Amino acid sequence: MPAPRVLIAPQAFKGSCDAVAVAAAIGRGIRRAWPEAAVDELPLADGGEGTVRALVRATGGVIRRARVRDPLGREIDAEWGTLGDGTTAVVEMAAASGLPLLLESERDPRITSTRGTGQLILEAAASGAHRIVVGIGGSATNDGGAGMARAFGYRFLDAAGGDLPEGGAALARLHRIEGQTDPRLVRPAIEVACDVTNPLLGARGASAVYGPQKGATPEVVAELDAALARFADVVELFIGRRVREVPGAGAAGGLGAGLLAFLDARLRSGAEIVLDAVRFAERVSAVDLVITGEGRVDSQSAYGKLTQAVTEAATRAGVPVIAIAGGSAQGYESLYAAGLGALELTPDRPMTLGDAMAQAEDLIESAALRVARTIDVGRRLA
Repeated sequence: MPAPRVLIAPQAFKGSCDAVAVAAAIGRGIRRAWPEAAVDELPLADGGEGTVRALVRATGGVIRRARVRDPLGREIDAEWGTLGDGTTAVVEMAAASGLPLLLESERDPRITSTRGTGQLILEAAASGAHRIVVGIGGSATNDGGAGMARAFGYRFLDAAGGDLPEGGAALARLHRIEGQTDPRLVRPAIEVACDVTNPLLGARGASAVYGPQKGATPEVVAELDAALARFADVVELFIGRRVREVPGAGAAGGLGAGLLAFLDARLRSGAEIVLDAVRFAERVSAVDLVITGEGRVDSQSAYGKLTQAVTEAATRAGVPVIAIAGGSAQGYESLYAAGLGALELTPDRPMTLGDAMAQAEDLIESAALRVARTIDVGRRLA
């Protein structure tokens, strides 16, 4: 029997393997069973950490670096990229304003800032890019994008005319905004990879839903929500339109609202942007099997997330899809309705989560080998 043509399109197993390592491990397992297989490794990301590397690798682009400020204002080197078309730049806020940049003891959304994300966007615009894709997953901030706007040249002033300090809490004293955007940002179209629909404020807003994972207590959540309400009042008066209820405005601590307000950005499904950028529809049409995967499949995997998007795109092309995952939780079965053919979990014996994460690459490779051998049995029966 001829060896199948396989497209391997996973995302990261968070906390253990990035998407590149996951794709490589699956590839090794497939080649052990099918040495002659035509394997196309296509690591993917959903707008969070790893998006730049995944898109640059998939399109034959170039990784670049810029000196920016981290969430607490310290200088760091952050990656961004130019895609293979030479005109699209990709930026991930996690590289400049993300939780992984802080120790757990440093997490405080009252003072963390998105200024570094603004600096990355400026760097991409200065490169001459016609289009900039901004991934906004994994933020450590809750400042509505005020720090980003400061990097563009805006000033956020209190009633006495003084500049407010960085961070979300200070926005409670916002009186007016001055300035205009950097002229380098006029030309490029800005697209935001955003897979959440939360509004800016309230029980489903930026502070209430995402603040706790960034270090906010219930009291701090209430403080930040009130500060963002003041921010929304002043911003909407400044730009002449409402942004607070736009689906996705509450993403990344309100950065979604800031991107709408200060860059007139377009919020799109992160999965949609990524699959378009890597020409997924074209690549899947040339294969017999798609293997996707993520660290854990659950009810969220089937609601606009990357695993669902890969599954649906492959199903539309008439190509079967198998997922490899580190674990599962209630609701993962809904992926079958999206077209998933089978799910293989990586643990092959009882083990702790820590052990599974420490051995992730070996377990992923073994799971891929099991998938291939099971398919071989089916092919013989057929």
